[in-house]
Amino acid sequence: MHTGAPLPSDVAALLAAFDTHLRLERGCSAHTVRAYLGDLTALFEHLDRVGAADPAAVTLAELRTWLANQYAAGAERSSLQRRAASVRTFFAWAADTGRISANPAAALRSPKVARRLPATLEIDQARRVLDAIAARAAATEEPIQAAAAARDVAIMEVLYASGIRVSEACGLDVSDFDTGRGLLRVLGKGSKERTAPLGAPAVAALHRWLERRPLLVGPSARTAMFVGDRGARIDPRVVRRVVHRALAAVPDAPDLGPHGLRHAMATHLLEGGADLRAVQEILGHSSLATTQLYTHVTTERLRRAYQQAHPRA
Repeated sequence: MHTGAPLPSDVAALLAAFDTHLRLERGCSAHTVRAYLGDLTALFEHLDRVGAADPAAVTLAELRTWLANQYAAGAERSSLQRRAASVRTFFAWAADTGRISANPAAALRSPKVARRLPATLEIDQARRVLDAIAARAAATEEPIQAAAAARDVAIMEVLYASGIRVSEACGLDVSDFDTGRGLLRVLGKGSKERTAPLGAPAVAALHRWLERRPLLVGPSARTAMFVGDRGARIDPRVVRRVVHRALAAVPDAPDLGPHGLRHAMATHLLEGGADLRAVQEILGHSSLATTQLYTHVTTERLRRAYQQAHPRA
């Protein structure tokens, strides 16, 4: 919890330089930058209160005490893990750039977080969700409403077909769609570009939307693939509402939100025999360990099916 008291000027200057490093050199998202700077501000407020705010003199014991105090106060292990990562990243950068002589956080460890298997859609549920939203769009006759409905179908098909994140979908431009080969150029985390393939239903849905897009697009969003009802580039909150409405229309479909479609896509690819490395590349995961979580999902589903069906399970 931040006290609002100003930090020492040397600490404030160091955090400002780290802010610039995260945004311009590492290409971190605004959300990541806020999280890192919030964690570090809380750390240095604590160190200032105990008279140890000099970044060059911080010790490993002081960092461990800070994390231990938060754990004792009831902080979640996932929060402690993120804060420890923020601190390690900051002090490594400060040492590498000569701002401090040694890195006190090099040996800092954080509690392991139990990885939860993400909830997901069954293949049949995904098919019924997409069929239902397409049927509603086909029954919509008023031109503006029909354009919005076609957009919503395209959003759902693209999210499920490509597994891209909400922020990535909102950032798509029309020029990112390779109509001939059915591919999307996606700008992911850290400004890393990748190519995501689309299936025939997603390609067809995008074509239908692009035909109607001129009815909605405004002057501020000439290049945007998806636009909102007021003509500007679509907002992530609108995409989330589209997904929640589509899932709610199918009674037994879990309400997972957009990231649930990403989970479903990855799970269904692996269940269909896709190579783990290929799924990692499609999803834009920097670490294969992140993608391997989905192998646990598919194994767990196989285990449940076995227990339900085998006479001696």
